[in-house]
Amino acid sequence: MSRRIVVLDGFTENPGDLCWDALKALGELEVYDRTSYQDSDLIAKRIGDAEIVVVNKTPITKNTMDRCPGIKLIAVLATGFNVVDCAYAKEKGIAVVNVPAYGTAAVSQYSIALLLEVCHHIGAHDASVHAGEWADSIDWCYWKYPLIELDGKTMGIIGFGRIGQAEGRIAKALGMKVLAYDLFPNETGKEIGEYVALDELFARADVVSLHCNLTQENFGMINRETIAKMKDGVILINNARGQLINEQDVADALNAGKIAGAGLDVVSTEPIKKDNPLLKAKNCIITPHISWAPKEARQRIMDCTVSNIEAFLNGTPKNVVNP
Repeated sequence: MSRRIVVLDGFTENPGDLCWDALKALGELEVYDRTSYQDSDLIAKRIGDAEIVVVNKTPITKNTMDRCPGIKLIAVLATGFNVVDCAYAKEKGIAVVNVPAYGTAAVSQYSIALLLEVCHHIGAHDASVHAGEWADSIDWCYWKYPLIELDGKTMGIIGFGRIGQAEGRIAKALGMKVLAYDLFPNETGKEIGEYVALDELFARADVVSLHCNLTQENFGMINRETIAKMKDGVILINNARGQLINEQDVADALNAGKIAGAGLDVVSTEPIKKDNPLLKAKNCIITPHISWAPKEARQRIMDCTVSNIEAFLNGTPKNVVNP
């Protein structure tokens, strides 16, 4: 009997511009665009007797695994794997694999795009021109927000791994000085930026950019107390994890002008809730968690997932997060 492979929430990874054929070659494939972002009976129903489950943000809980005893592998279409109860999967003998390092270029590029948008508000000025304001202007030019030049300013990057270092290289190309905070400094990082203590980074940086993993220790690390240590008029960039910041504290700092502007691609609950205080904060640019999503990056996710499944089937599993 051909093994069953089920993709529970494939639309985000592949809205139609990629191809599932490489997965089809590995078994009887069933792809659902969306299933559920909360634990649901539908998840187990759709998995059924499948041996291989492919997910992005659909949770795979203890209850689901108990109801689907045929599962042998859970392949996550992302680097983060918190949607899976990995400890229980290990107890059940189910391997969980992820896709590391696919988005270094895309995510670092996007963080700089957020920063440039905060500095120039290109989208707002484009909308103004298309609305006829330039055509009706009595002046040769105008700007609706303060414009910020980055050359000579200091970028402070918290989390100086692959993505943080890639952002640091771009920041240096823009003429910025780079400070870095990381639990594991390395020689490559030292060639790009100056490693400093976290409080020193807060005190010296004109731009604070987050690229660290979310842990119990750094949950809400950007808060009223740490913001007070920053320069007046600091810029905050976050396209790592929304829970790294206390959203009400950041909104308050934006409204008070302590933070001059924020560029955010992530929030604490996604999709964003309508009562999120950042939606009404001044000078806050929010995009819907798309740093990772250029087609080139998504193709790497697809290729790596196929490779992960092939390796598992060949008895040489790789990128296992619950060994």
